[in-house]
Amino acid sequence: MPRSAKKRYVSFVDENLKKNFEKLEKGKFEDEQLREFISRAIEDIKKNPFCGVLISKKLWPKEYIKKYSIKNLWKYNLPNSWRLIYTIKEDEISILNILIEWFNHKDYERRFRY
Repeated sequence: MPRSAKKRYVSFVDENLKKNFEKLEKGKFEDEQLREFISRAIEDIKKNPFCGVLISKKLWPKEYIKKYSIKNLWKYNLPNSWRLIYTIKEDEISILNILIEWFNHKDYERRFRY
């Protein structure tokens, strides 16, 4: 089945991340804005799962590899220098995009040791 015909899904890596996303709605203006940015990113990723930037394997945080057994890692640049990190799992009938983490640019640089 061609990729364009596959069902596409976006999910959170765990319940904690999902709750953090939901909490943004009731937060300060900046939190609500970040939630809107992430929501838009989710829609973009549903349309094109590969719309982010593929992160070189040598930069992958070891904890992602251990904890999530990732085979690929993507970065979606959000407004205001925020970053959304996700991985993609694909089979014959579907593409599953799994959101792992989001953070500001400073924390992103720390996590990826830039």
